[in-house]
Amino acid sequence: MLLTGTYPMPGEISRRLLEALPPVLVLRDEDWNSPLVGLLADEIGRDEPGQEPMLDRLLDLLLISVLRTWFARREGDAPAWYRAHHDPVAGRALRLLQSAPAEPWTVTSLASRTGVSRATLARRFATAIGQPPMAFLAGWRLALAADLLRQRPDATVGAIAHQVGYGSAFALSTAFKREYGLSPQRYRRARENHPVTARGAEPGAMMKPRIPQ
Repeated sequence: MLLTGTYPMPGEISRRLLEALPPVLVLRDEDWNSPLVGLLADEIGRDEPGQEPMLDRLLDLLLISVLRTWFARREGDAPAWYRAHHDPVAGRALRLLQSAPAEPWTVTSLASRTGVSRATLARRFATAIGQPPMAFLAGWRLALAADLLRQRPDATVGAIAHQVGYGSAFALSTAFKREYGLSPQRYRRARENHPVTARGAEPGAMMKPRIPQ
């Protein structure tokens, strides 16, 4: 039995993960002991209400399990932002920034929420992730904005700006053009006309396992 599937993952957030992975990632049975494949095989053979959300959640768990196992290996070469989660200072700060990008963060407020001094936070964060906290936040906000421009075609630039932590459409547009070379509106139109998919996944495809006949 072969289970196959695809994730349609075009976007700036997913690109950060894809760039950290090899073109083909292989985990052998002896290196990875997980019940998830068996659970997937059992579920796909059923025709019961709730099968689709069940498969979606199992596949998400399978992906997370595979990535954790891979990055824990020496050849996994986990990216700095992944390894930083193991640091009690940088990891907590990173989670705060990622979960609440619209907050009016400063190094002072982030240090207070993390429970350390500004100097300690700045040093630990830069050592773990390779850039200062506010620089990471700026990149994270812009990546989120880029994905939202594509995912929410009816949302105004101003609405997206406020959602990711910019005070106005103008402020977002200025930073966005500096980062991506296009205004938010032109970026959105370009992605609508030329959708980018992850390693051949069809636009709009869902990750579904199948059993070859």
